[in-house]
Amino acid sequence: MRYQISGKQIDIGDALQVHVQTELGTVVEKYAERPTDANVVFSRNAHEFVCEAIIHLSTGLTAQARAHDPEIYAAFDMACEKMEKQLRRYKRRLKDHHKERVQPVELSDASSYILAANGDTDAQEPDSLQPIIVAEMETKIPSLSVGEAVMQMELAGAPVLVFRHEGHAGVNVVYRREDGNIGWIDPSVIS
Repeated sequence: MRYQISGKQIDIGDALQVHVQTELGTVVEKYAERPTDANVVFSRNAHEFVCEAIIHLSTGLTAQARAHDPEIYAAFDMACEKMEKQLRRYKRRLKDHHKERVQPVELSDASSYILAANGDTDAQEPDSLQPIIVAEMETKIPSLSVGEAVMQMELAGAPVLVFRHEGHAGVNVVYRREDGNIGWIDPSVIS
């Protein structure tokens, strides 16, 4: 497994890098068969250290965890515990489904845009209804089953996930509803 351990305006010492590799390696080895790489980023937010860990699995799924603490080692240990919990749940769900994905997840290219927020709520209607694009980047849309999409959304801690349905190759969306349940939008079902 490849490790990328970095700090945002923080010097990461050799001892912390070794600690991250051994602890994260132990967790990943226990629950994930073939991880491809891990990205751990440390940053500082006021008086606390923030640790963000992302692990890419060979199945195409991504697990991520974030934690903060006044001590940098404690921040990593908390993120590592969250990651272990996510990977344990992922492995349990794979066993519950009695099947493992043989082929890696197929990814499709797509564009992702960030639109400028209109901070002035009392303003008059703008001259143009075209939004101002702040950032444009490439993103990947995975080809998953609905169950895998829900699992990926929960692993990523995201409120919504856009995916290509494996059954009919149509674009679908799963999202967490306000009542805590999961919603699924499948436009191909509508006739």
